[in-house]
Amino acid sequence: MGASKWIVRSVAGFLLCGGLALGTQAQTPDPTPAQQDIHKDKQDIRQDKRDLAKDRADRNADQRDINKDQRDLNKDRADRNADQRDINRDKRQLARDDQKYGVNSAQASAERKDLRTDRADRNQDQRDINKDKRDLNKDRADRNKDQRDINKDKRDLHKDRKDLRQDRKAAAKH
Repeated sequence: MGASKWIVRSVAGFLLCGGLALGTQAQTPDPTPAQQDIHKDKQDIRQDKRDLAKDRADRNADQRDINKDQRDLNKDRADRNADQRDINRDKRQLARDDQKYGVNSAQASAERKDLRTDRADRNQDQRDINKDKRDLNKDRADRNKDQRDINKDKRDLHKDRKDLRQDRKAAAKH
């Protein structure tokens, strides 16, 4: 019997403490304006951190795009230069074939066909180079814009943290 009385009294005491705690919580006034400012500053800080992370991810993706565009540009330039070397070689060979076999010979006609194909390839490579340059410039502009956004978000975050410190000082005074 002693143990059951002890349990009943413990439970009753626990319920009494819980009731008192709920009663005092219900009587607390609404948050003060300083507390509301602190809450708003904390929300602003969280939002600034999210913005900062997003802008950093965007900037890094743009940097990867820039590197890819630079590799594409270098490859296209190498292809174009190889095609130009083929054109020069075909011109020399055409001149030899014209001299050796005649202008209307089968060999000369084959060299002219190769020359047309090589020129078409070179021109396509040049168009690819021009497109890659445009892409590269666009990606650089995007990266720079993202970096400016990052800098702005850092300034905002700094300002919001400063506001939070000031609001906490003001709340502590009251």
